Amino acid sequence: MSPTASRRSKKKKAEAAVPLRPFVAHHLAPRHEVLSEEESKRVLGELSTAPERLPRILVGDPGLQTDPTFVARRDAGELLVGRLVRVHRPSATAGEAIAYRVIVPTIGSD
Repeated sequence: MSPTASRRSKKKKAEAAVPLRPFVAHHLAPRHEVLSEEESKRVLGELSTAPERLPRILVGDPGLQTDPTFVARRDAGELLVGRLVRVHRPSATAGEAIAYRVIVPTIGSD
C-alpha cells in the first residue's frame, strides 16, 4: 500500500528544510589560485604566450572552490571568465608542479 499524498508532501517539506552543506575540498584536489589582472599579464609575459593557447577550466569546476578568493569574488558578482588560474600539484620529482588554466564559461550558463 502506498502512502497518501499528505504523507508524501510532509516528507518533501522536511527534506527541503535541510540546509545545504558548504563545499569542503577533498585532500586529493590540487590547490587552485585565481590570479589578479596584473599577475595574469606578468605570467603571460613570462610564458610568452597568449591566453587562447593555455588549457581551459570551467567556471563551475569544483577545484576552483578550493580557493577562498575565487569564492569571495564569485559571490561578489565579479566577472572571472578570462582570468588565469594557477594550479599547484604535488610532484615526486619537482616537489610541486605548477600549471596555468584560463577560466571559461560553463556551457549553457548566462
